[in-house]
Amino acid sequence: MVIKVKDGKQINNKSLHIAMGVNMEGNKEILGIWLADNEGAKFWLSVLNELKNRGVKDILIACCDGLTGFPDAINAV
Repeated sequence: MVIKVKDGKQINNKSLHIAMGVNMEGNKEILGIWLADNEGAKFWLSVLNELKNRGVKDILIACCDGLTGFPDAINAV
């Protein structure tokens, strides 16, 4: 999702990304919300490492809409 963000006197477009998980009981949980200028492999690698450091152990299914760099980041983590 792209949103407009005010930075000083400028308004810039930023990408808003939300990671959602489903726990073993079937309940949905928001794992994080990130704003980014772009969505390359470096960004996704930082997101996945953050999730890993916060305790996410297994990703059984990852759904995305053709995000640039996402498959490379998953393979790296």
